[in-house]
Amino acid sequence: MISSNVIETQLPVGSLLSDRIADSDFVDCYSVPSSASPRVAAEVITDFPGWAQFLLLIRKVVTAPFGLSNDGPAAADKIGPFPVETETDEEIIAGFDDKHLEFRVSVISRQGQVYLATWVHPHNIGGRFYLKAIMPFHVLIARNGLARVAQKFR
Repeated sequence: MISSNVIETQLPVGSLLSDRIADSDFVDCYSVPSSASPRVAAEVITDFPGWAQFLLLIRKVVTAPFGLSNDGPAAADKIGPFPVETETDEEIIAGFDDKHLEFRVSVISRQGQVYLATWVHPHNIGGRFYLKAIMPFHVLIARNGLARVAQKFR
């Protein structure tokens, strides 16, 4: 399910993710009309449907020989596999650093819109290759997650 309500957009002004962004980094952002709080929206987004869980299982198998993290580091507060780094009334940022790249996801709830932004800073050619390889799946999973948020919390 990909809702036509999901639109690609710019990272909202004032996002805490903004300070991380360098010229060579990847950033995308999608939004939907929704009244969900950032935490609730993030929990819906990371409650992956079966097809996305299957893709994550394939990722786990393929990346295991390279020593990449599959479940994220241990943390007292996680959204799905992602440790929560920062949380305000308007934004939650989660993610972690790995050998090949650093990444964070930001879920923002502002004025009846929920935004999902992803920031990736590749460390090396492996990180850049990995990012290109997963990009089509990332877009599907991100858009699907927001469509589910819009469907549950209009």
